[in-house]
Parts: sequence; structure tokens; C-alpha cells
Amino acid sequence: MGDLNDLKQKRGIGNLNSEKMPYDYFDREYGTVPRDTQRAPFQWVSEVAYKNVHRIVARGYDTTELMEEGYGVVDVLFVDYQARIPLIEEEQMLNYVLILALEDGLSPPAAMSRIVARSKTFLTQAAAASILAFGHAYGAYSAFGNRLEKYLKKADTEKLSLADAAARLVKDWAAKEPESLGVSNLMLKDPAAKRMIARAEKLGVAGKFIAFMKEIVKAVQKPSQEPVDLDMLGATGAVMMDLGFSAEATWAILAVTRALATGAHYIEEIERLPYWQLGQSLTPKEDYDGPADRPVPPLKDRAKVAQSAVCHSVDEWVQAREARKKLVGSGHAIVEEIEDPSKKSGIKKVGKL
Repeated sequence: MGDLNDLKQKRGIGNLNSEKMPYDYFDREYGTVPRDTQRAPFQWVSEVAYKNVHRIVARGYDTTELMEEGYGVVDVLFVDYQARIPLIEEEQMLNYVLILALEDGLSPPAAMSRIVARSKTFLTQAAAASILAFGHAYGAYSAFGNRLEKYLKKADTEKLSLADAAARLVKDWAAKEPESLGVSNLMLKDPAAKRMIARAEKLGVAGKFIAFMKEIVKAVQKPSQEPVDLDMLGATGAVMMDLGFSAEATWAILAVTRALATGAHYIEEIERLPYWQLGQSLTPKEDYDGPADRPVPPLKDRAKVAQSAVCHSVDEWVQAREARKKLVGSGHAIVEEIEDPSKKSGIKKVGKL
């Protein structure tokens, strides 16, 4: 075929033959060229771990040696996320948290796993679906933890008491994101949240976050017209942060911990029930409460029945908006600010320190 550059030069491609080009495009080399030692090659750099044919090393510790010495998974979570071996009391506390977090019955993550399982997928896909169920309301550890840090910093810089900082936090966020305050009516009869705090205090690992969480509970209870108390988000989030884990690390650890249990739900689902096939599931009219059955108008009559969404005045728009809010499934009744997801999670910068 001859020299590829010669062929392309004779053919001419766009402006590549132009004399205004600062270089001769068709004189460029094809194939392997000597490495440019003046420029850094692409490579991953990690402070967390490395691996060769002899060993896996996490934060400087040989993982085989950690196991042989008798350290467990909980210990290595501290190594991976905090580059340290924990106190025995800290190891016991995190073990307590993870056991409570591992299984929660047929909760949304388990339900997600089971639904995905019935579609004949891999177990890992079902586990991934369960992690996706940890949103900013269900598992709001990131938003919760970053908020606690923010207002504790305010308390420090503005010389506020914990009670005053908690009152300000509640005033700022109670109406915006009540589900991520860590206080609700969910645990009025269930003592699990208070037991977790009591356990942290008994082990001597309770710190400023648990103390602050107690003040937040009081600040929410004071104006509340109904009984509310510490819930699992508040207890777990505060304990994890007193153990030294960041809000993001807490979110990751607890979501993946729950995914471990959803694997069992996946296995049970496919062992007890057959797979679903595409089109197999029916949704009968008895389960439908939308508009009554109606004839499809002939296309020639479209102009007679079609309706425009354009509003010509503010009043007309408000009226249309209220009407659309009554149309379930339209999304018009959802009130949500569209913002950078990283800011919603509490992270202020993406990919930067």
C-alpha cells in the first residue's frame, strides 16, 4: 500500500495540508516511538496500598502478617481508612456498629437485591443495587456527618456552646432535611440507638460528636409537637465519627456492610422463587387508579384534543402548576433543589483537596 503518510498527504484531509499549519502533520511517526523521559507517564499513585507477587501492603502493614498476628477485618478498616491499628475498645465498638448495620430485614437495600435477583443477574449486581439504596434520606451518613463537623467548627470559631451550636443547626436544617438530622420518631420504642451510645460511653470511645448529638436531640425535642428521639442515623453517625472515620468513610463502610447481608437475601430469593422473564409480570387494572379507559382519538382530530403546556402569564402558570401537582407521577409535586451532588453529600470540592 506504500507509505501511509504519503497516501494521506496525496488524498488531503481537511486542513492538514494547509501551509498555515505550524508543523508537518504527515511527517509524524506511526507506531511505537521512544519514551519521552521529560514528561511524566500516566500512573496510579496511592497512599492506601500496593501489591506485588510477594505481598499486599496496606498503609505500610503486610496484610498477611496482620492476619497471622490475629488482627481482623475490623482492625484493617482502621488501617485502610485511618492508617492506624485501633485500640481494642475501638475495635469492639466498630464491631458492635457493623453487626447492627449488617442486617435490617426486608429493608430497601434487601428489597433492591431481591428484585434484581429475580431478573437472573449476578449476585454482585444485586449487591451493587443495594448500595444504591443508601441515598441522602435512607442512609444519609455523609450529609449528616459533614453537617456535624461544620457546626462544631462554628462552635469553635464563634465560641458557641454545644447547645447553642446544636440549636443553630436545627434551626437551619430541620425544615430542609429533617430525615438527616439523626432525630426522629423512628426509635421511640426501639432502644438500639441509645444502647449504641451507652456502649460507646462504657468503652470510653465517646467524644465530641456524641456529646454534640445529645444536644441536637434536645434542640429538636424542645419545639417538637410530637415525641422524637435519637435514631440509628444519629447514633451510628456520631459513633463512627468519634471513632475517627470521616463522613464519607462512614457512608462507604456501612453501605458495603449492608450489601454483605443483601447477598444472603439474593441467594434466598433465587432458591425459593423462579426467575422473572421479560413481560411475565402483570399489573392488573385493580392496582391502577389513574384516568379511566378512554378511546385514542384519530390522528386527524389531534388538533381538537391536544393541549399546549405554554402559559402566557404568571397567574396562568401558577394555576397550571397546581393542577399538574395533582397528577401523580408527573414530578411536579416533588420539591427539590437541583445542585451539585457533591455539595448535597457535604463535599465542597470534587477531585481537589
